[in-house]
Amino acid sequence: MRIGELAERAGTSTRTLRYYESRGLLPARRGGNGYRTYDEADLRALRQIRTLQDFGFELEETRPFVECLRAGHPEGDSCPASLAAYRRKLGELDALIGELTAVREKVGAQLERAEEAMGALAGEDPSPRCDLGG
Repeated sequence: MRIGELAERAGTSTRTLRYYESRGLLPARRGGNGYRTYDEADLRALRQIRTLQDFGFELEETRPFVECLRAGHPEGDSCPASLAAYRRKLGELDALIGELTAVREKVGAQLERAEEAMGALAGEDPSPRCDLGG
């Protein structure tokens, strides 16, 4: 298939495909007429890249999966380098979850403090209050 058809089937742009080609993630095959040519394996690689990017992988982090596909593994994630990439991403996600949990606890403590302060004012003159809730 030609680049336009691949882009359409993959739900991306030809510009993106050219970029992936320049990064070595798509092959730079050309037919006798000089046009880029692609096959179903290229479409599978694109779908793998897009899925991984949806999971938060950077473009370069998808390379082990694309290489695994090219090596003949139908899922693209059953190679040692792919497994290592999954492990790295899980570590990053766990760290991010930890950071977000800490921030959530701080925001929750601030809310609790503010609610207590608001409750203390309930028996007093509420004129200095800020009521954004309407």
